[in-house]
Amino acid sequence: MYVELKTGHDIDRGPAWISRVQFSKSGRTVYFHGRTLRHFRSFDANHYDVETREKFWVSGPHRDGRDRRYSNVPVEVDPDVAAAYARFRQGGSLELTPSEEPAE
Repeated sequence: MYVELKTGHDIDRGPAWISRVQFSKSGRTVYFHGRTLRHFRSFDANHYDVETREKFWVSGPHRDGRDRRYSNVPVEVDPDVAAAYARFRQGGSLELTPSEEPAE
C-alpha cells in the first residue's frame, strides 16, 4: 500500500512509503509500522493515527509510480516489499512469492 503522512507537511511533501499493511476485519483500520490508523474522511487524508491524531493518506500504489498527486518527492519502498513492488511496476501482480511472505 501507499501510505503518506499529511500532518505538518505541505501538500504531498510528507514522508511516504510503499509498505505492507494489515487491515482489521472491517477494513476500516490499518496497521502500519506499529501504528493504528483509523479511517475517516477529509479533504487530503483518509486515516488518522489513533494515538497521535496525525493524518495519513492510505491507498493502493500506482503502477506508474506517481502516487503523489502534486509533487515528485521520492517515496520510500520498504525492503520487504521491494521485489513485489518492482514486479508490479513492470506489469505483474502485487502478490508476494512464498519466499517473500513474512515469517509467522
